[in-house]
Amino acid sequence: MINRESNVIEYTYADRQSAPDDVSEPLKPDYAINQLLSQFTAGIDPVAYGLAFTDWFIHLLLSLGKQQALLDLSLTHACGQNAECEEAAEDNRLAGAEWIPWPYAFYRQSYLATRQWWQLATRDVQGVEKHHTDMVNFAVRQWLEALSPANFPMTNPAVIHATLATSGNNLVKGLDNWLQDVAQQYLGSSKAAHSPYQVGKNLAVTPGKVVFKNALLELIQYAPSTDTVKAEPVLITPAWIMKYYILDLSEHNSLVKYLVYKGHTVFMISWKNPQQDDHDVGLVDYLKQGLGEAIAAVQSRIPGQRIHGVGYCLGGTLLSMAAAWLEREKRSPFCSLTLLAAQTDFSDAGDLRLFIDESQLAMLEAVMAKHGYLPKESMAGTFVILRANYLLWAKWVKEYLLGERQHANDLLSWNQDATRMPARMHSEYLRQCYLNNALAGGQIMVDDKPIALADIQVPLFVVGTAKDHVAPWQSVYKVNLLIDKDITFLLTNGGHNAGIISEPGHPHRVYQVATKKEDGPYLPPQAWLKDVPMHEGSWWPVWQQWLADNSTEDVTARHVNSVEGLPDAPGQYVLQE
Repeated sequence: MINRESNVIEYTYADRQSAPDDVSEPLKPDYAINQLLSQFTAGIDPVAYGLAFTDWFIHLLLSLGKQQALLDLSLTHACGQNAECEEAAEDNRLAGAEWIPWPYAFYRQSYLATRQWWQLATRDVQGVEKHHTDMVNFAVRQWLEALSPANFPMTNPAVIHATLATSGNNLVKGLDNWLQDVAQQYLGSSKAAHSPYQVGKNLAVTPGKVVFKNALLELIQYAPSTDTVKAEPVLITPAWIMKYYILDLSEHNSLVKYLVYKGHTVFMISWKNPQQDDHDVGLVDYLKQGLGEAIAAVQSRIPGQRIHGVGYCLGGTLLSMAAAWLEREKRSPFCSLTLLAAQTDFSDAGDLRLFIDESQLAMLEAVMAKHGYLPKESMAGTFVILRANYLLWAKWVKEYLLGERQHANDLLSWNQDATRMPARMHSEYLRQCYLNNALAGGQIMVDDKPIALADIQVPLFVVGTAKDHVAPWQSVYKVNLLIDKDITFLLTNGGHNAGIISEPGHPHRVYQVATKKEDGPYLPPQAWLKDVPMHEGSWWPVWQQWLADNSTEDVTARHVNSVEGLPDAPGQYVLQE
């Protein structure tokens, strides 16, 4: 039920066109087994990895050429030849001068040689399915990273020196840090709650008001800071696997504040952190009752103007779906689309695909059936595993062996403020996008009809980040194969988050940018990388100028009036634990 006058939607999921059946009786024992098993495997399906290792091992036994190559490499290492190779670059903790003297050089070289041997053993074994190869290589890499000499107090020279210099006080402090973290985890308190950075105090402080709210989102409109603004407003759709204020961090690196100060009327979606009773919220709910209703709210406040749509990560995927759906219905509100580290083709979607096949989804769906959602610890744990050297082992050494607490910063505090995912939506998203690549194939159904990205009729600005492990830039770049409009593609350095939060003045930032015109020839990603010149500095001014070029006129700034019953920014949903 929609109450337009109060700008609040009262929406019940009983109004859905369809809903999945409850777990059937024959499947309940299967779900119970998977739920129990997941508690001992950190949610990783042992069946999937058992199949992968079996496939790899049998084919390795039959691959005499690979066995000969492994024997040759073993003899090379036994003769004392250098094993620097590319593996040394994967753990830069071993790159310091303290690893040169004996015995640390021996520890380092032995480790690098072992790593190089296993990487050769798990790659390019003929006959092994690519997905299985990737899984085996990933699992072995995790094991090797855990065994790095940097992780042990008796083989890490920095830890030994610190222990001697402090008479062991570093280990005492490290133990205290560990006990604090364990107590915090078991007490169920969030690290974000203890951070000096707090939402509404020094994070997400750009002035604005919540002007619309429903069961999925709050819509924030930000107050202008200029006398005139561009006629077309900007609507930002963040991912709901993260809280929106990644785009409104501190005052010096807030993308929202930057746009406001450049004369844009900015709206931001703040997603609800789902609870157990949201288990039946699906992907189409996020499309229609989420982004669709947000678009309608923007149009009601600024009638007659088209919208610059901006989507980040999964929010960008949803935005592309909305643009295709509304173009199909002949009621598109957009004058442009911006996709920030957002994938539309998931055929080469990076390391997250390691966790996605039928076997692993069966376990994941069993876990979500128990809770009604994907626990925030599961999502956060997945990202930690993907970058274990930096997010797990580097912390282990710094905080527990050296006894030094990592200094808090705004991005780290945001990263610790995790969210949940509704069971139905997460299952549909992984199956339709990752497993079946249905969005690129025109197979996602809305109102019983498919949506096609080829229907999109507005220019796009697409941003990829060079070190993105969530949405690899080569995967993001594939939008050029799906939409035949003017597409400006920009590649910046940094990762999935830090590459996007790249305010002017941020040190060591570079980018490449080029536009493929409508009906222009496609350039493969590696050729694009080679041909497009590099520029120094932040990419934000380039994008802001593109937004201005795709706007019409300047109008008098729109002041934000309070809506009865709705709070000021940052709203209430962002504060939900």
